[in-house]
Amino acid sequence: MTVSPIAVVTGAYRGLGLETCRQLAERGYLVVLTARREAEGQAAASRLADRGLDVRFRVLDVTDAASVQRLRDGLKDELSRIDCLVNNAGIFPDPAPGSEASSIFRADLDIIRRGLETNTLGALRVCQALIPLMEGKGRVVNVSSGMGQLSEMNGCCPGYRLSKTALNAVTRILSDELIGTGVKVNAVCPGWVRTDMGGSDATLSVEEGARGIVWAATLPDDGPSGGFFRHGELIAW
Repeated sequence: MTVSPIAVVTGAYRGLGLETCRQLAERGYLVVLTARREAEGQAAASRLADRGLDVRFRVLDVTDAASVQRLRDGLKDELSRIDCLVNNAGIFPDPAPGSEASSIFRADLDIIRRGLETNTLGALRVCQALIPLMEGKGRVVNVSSGMGQLSEMNGCCPGYRLSKTALNAVTRILSDELIGTGVKVNAVCPGWVRTDMGGSDATLSVEEGARGIVWAATLPDDGPSGGFFRHGELIAW
C-alpha cells in the first residue's frame, strides 16, 4: 500500500498558506492545514476536502508553546511522522510602508518584538517541535521575503525586515546542524503576491507565489539545503 507523504502548513486558512495546501494536496500529500483562527481554518480545510483532497485542520498558534506542543503530540499519535513543514504563518506588524511612522527612527520596539515573536521565533518553535517527527528525512520551507535580504536592504518597516532577516539566519543554522541527515531546510521568497498582506497592486497571483514554496517543499533527495530561493532560483541573502 502506498503511503501518502504528510505536510504541515502553518498560517494556512487563506492566501499563500491555503494555496500551498491545495497544491501539495493535489500532488498527493496528506496536508495538515493549521491556523490560529479555528472557525476560518476549519472552513478552509473543509473546502479543500470537499474537492476530494486529503486536507485536515488543526489549531495552531505559533507564538504559544503549549499550542505547538499539542500539535506535535497530536501528529505523533495520529500520523507518527511528517515529511514536510512549511512555516508560512507571519504578520506585517509595521505602519504602512512609506509613512513617516514606518521609519526605523520612529519604530516602536514592541512592534519589532511582535514581528520577531511570530515570524522568527514562531517558526523556530515549530521547527524544534516537528523536525524530530521527520525521522531524519524531510523538507522544511521557511517563507521569507526579499525585504529580509541584507544584500538589498532598504529603509522602513523594521519589524518585518528584521524578523525575516532573522528567519533567514534560522534557516542557515538549522540546515548546518542537519548536515548528514536527509532533512533539507530552505528559505523562500514567494515574490510580491496579491494577498491581504501584499495588496491588490502586487504583480503575482497567489497560485504563482505558492509555486516556489511547493517547489522547495517537494525537492528531490539531491536538492539543495540552506539556500534562499525565489521561483526556484537561488537569490542573495
